[in-house]
Amino acid sequence: MEIKVPVLPESVADATIATWHVKAGEAVTRDQVLVDIETDKVVLEVVAQADGVMGEIIHDTGATVTAEEVIGKMEAGGAPAAKKDDAPAKKEDAKADAAPAAGSDDSNDDALSPSVRRMIAEKGLDASKIKGTGKNGRVTKEDVEKFVAAAPAKAAAPAASAPTAVAGDRSQKRVPMTRLRKTIANRLLEAKNSTAMLTTFNEVNMKPIMDLRKQYQDVFEKKHGIRLGFMSFYVKAVTEALKRFPEVNAAIDGDDIVYHNYFDVSIAVSTPRGLVTPVLRDCDKMNLAEIEKAIKDLAIKGRDGKLSMDDLTGGNFTITNGGVFGSLMSTPIINPPQSAILGMHKIQDRVMVVDGKMEILPMMYLALSYDHRIIDGKESVGFLVTIKELLEDPTRILLDI
Repeated sequence: MEIKVPVLPESVADATIATWHVKAGEAVTRDQVLVDIETDKVVLEVVAQADGVMGEIIHDTGATVTAEEVIGKMEAGGAPAAKKDDAPAKKEDAKADAAPAAGSDDSNDDALSPSVRRMIAEKGLDASKIKGTGKNGRVTKEDVEKFVAAAPAKAAAPAASAPTAVAGDRSQKRVPMTRLRKTIANRLLEAKNSTAMLTTFNEVNMKPIMDLRKQYQDVFEKKHGIRLGFMSFYVKAVTEALKRFPEVNAAIDGDDIVYHNYFDVSIAVSTPRGLVTPVLRDCDKMNLAEIEKAIKDLAIKGRDGKLSMDDLTGGNFTITNGGVFGSLMSTPIINPPQSAILGMHKIQDRVMVVDGKMEILPMMYLALSYDHRIIDGKESVGFLVTIKELLEDPTRILLDI
């Protein structure tokens, strides 16, 4: 059976093999994840179509592949069986030879995959001294890592390192950027270079919402099965403000301005692979509980690498909450082709003057970055003030005033 790259989304030309979860000769079961394939936005899992034995891995970790390309083979049914050419390979293991065993089908092929070759070159190692445990004695990335861990420190140093005497621990590590990180970097540069980005600030008294949550948290969780957080209030306030300021919900397409009559809000989510912005669809039709559940589902999918292209496609406006990491103030960068992004921050007690008297209140800074080509100062400030008013008096959200 051939193991193929899945059909890629229309906007994705190629992908990179991120991780092989099985090795040649290893028994696999139906629906077991064999390999992760990383695109610019999501990680696709390729699973076994039947019980069987993993065969040849044609494209190793780090290889660039295209849609429906064959990247490996497996044999359906049965158990791992020793091949005739396996014995010579095992006998040659003691020689720590990186070349395939004599008589194997791969005898004329380069035994080192591109990723392994790159790792060996970066660490300045001698491939002939590394014992290969892969198919037909091939050297794997794990073999290189074990060799580096077992060898003296000087073996892991780059061959062309200039200074020979180094005081203290001043080692460094070079790791290629993932496809997602490259995409994030390119989009951030695109946003800075192709938009007239400006940021305006305000602050909001979070005491009313905190009191509301404290009063109804238990009842809310008991009825809806999920905790009442801050993000649902943010999303509802943003949705209402977008209704009042359609320019913020619009986008520039060439020489045209496209106004959206729906409210899809992107939520910035930090994942092990980087920052992604899955989309909440039709936020104007969702209540607080539905928003909380949708955000939780997207966060779990992001953490587990299960976000689909549909989850990440679209969105008219983005909310990012740096406050969960302790950020007090920031200037968020627009998520093209959107025209604005709202940054929420850490809630911190500060001394404020209320009716001529000083009070200690839980305050939070708001930051709205927007494209000045389409949104003027009047609209941006009005949009931010609307969010401030809705959050400081959340009953306005319920009463639609």
